[in-house]
Amino acid sequence: MDKVVKKFEKGLIGEITIPSDKSISHRAVMFASLANGKSIIKNFSNGQDPKSSLNICNALGVEYNFSNDLLVIKSCGQLKAPTSPLDCGNSGTTMRLMSGILAGQGFNSVLIGDESLSKRPMKRIIEPLSLMGAKISAVEAHAPLKIKGSHLLGIEYNSKLASAQVKSCILLAGLFAEGKTIFTEPYVSRNHTELMLKAMGANLYVSENSVSIEKSNLNPIEINICGDISSAAYFIVAGLIVPNSKIILKNVGLNPTRAGIIEVIQKMGADIKILDKRTQAGEVVGDLEVNYTESLKGCVIKGDLIPRLIDEIPVIAVLATQAFGETVIKDASDLRNKESDRISAVVNELRKIGADIEEYEDGFIINGKKELQGNCEVETYHDHRIAMSFYVAGLICKKPIKINSFEWVNISFPEFEKIFCKLM
Repeated sequence: MDKVVKKFEKGLIGEITIPSDKSISHRAVMFASLANGKSIIKNFSNGQDPKSSLNICNALGVEYNFSNDLLVIKSCGQLKAPTSPLDCGNSGTTMRLMSGILAGQGFNSVLIGDESLSKRPMKRIIEPLSLMGAKISAVEAHAPLKIKGSHLLGIEYNSKLASAQVKSCILLAGLFAEGKTIFTEPYVSRNHTELMLKAMGANLYVSENSVSIEKSNLNPIEINICGDISSAAYFIVAGLIVPNSKIILKNVGLNPTRAGIIEVIQKMGADIKILDKRTQAGEVVGDLEVNYTESLKGCVIKGDLIPRLIDEIPVIAVLATQAFGETVIKDASDLRNKESDRISAVVNELRKIGADIEEYEDGFIINGKKELQGNCEVETYHDHRIAMSFYVAGLICKKPIKINSFEWVNISFPEFEKIFCKLM
């Protein structure tokens, strides 16, 4: 499905509620499947990726049903051998986290994915899992992953990469390993796994950039999942760059390990206010008021900020085209290993619509403020975040743009366009 987006000059006005956080939804269904008893999950994500996690848990013998908008998970705390390969779809989170869980089971399993997922690097989890005693076979460290359930031993692992997926994979394997597992990363990546496992009774301890875990039995959980800040990012940026806009975003997750975009836009001089800041199930939540800001200024985004906004960088690049001066994004080379090579994708497609952007190995430099011309077709590279970022860009282009294969938005945010229409 192709999508034509035209300049919107009236201003985006209104109050919206962002759909639930995908990262937390993945973890809630996986961790509940490992607990003995009934877990209740309110506001589970409607995206295809979290549904992949739910379907895999079901294939591993876990019962679930939806009742009055609640997802009820019933598990005996023990997974069962699957009868066929487990399909992760397009979800790297599903494949990497489930690998950690399955490595320590008493049965064999195979994880498969779609064409895009099958190209993404899995060496980053295969290597530490193998050090724990896991037996995983894969061609050139890509899916499908054939996992032979094994007796695992705890390790101390120093990761060169700050990655919540790698960290979560190793911590989940540590739930089934003999001894203590310690994971250390250069910067603190998103910590939803640590917060939730701790709330469910895991023997888990956090010390600066390190997390340790020992074999644990998890208790069932009852959780109301907050709105996804990665999804909110598109509305935040649109509100800042579409003239005359004023948007209220309700119930947005503001976990400090995820909310790097808030820090960046405040540095750029954005008119944004955090309202009703509160805590739900260990997660910081708030409402955001976003107002059009004509005088945004460029900034440098690097170092420990990157893991806290890695998924938002494509739409931040769109924002940077409307900021005066130079915006530098560096230390983000892992963007090349996402659903697409997001560095090249952002650079190529922003240039098409008139941005002044220069590509580097670990990021790019954007010179603003530029009027985006449009009047072209842009590609999504089968990447939902590229598709949504260029929808936002299209709202300020002088002439319409056509976004090819826009249906990839459904991977993470099927309600995306419907919610935007509420503000128009």
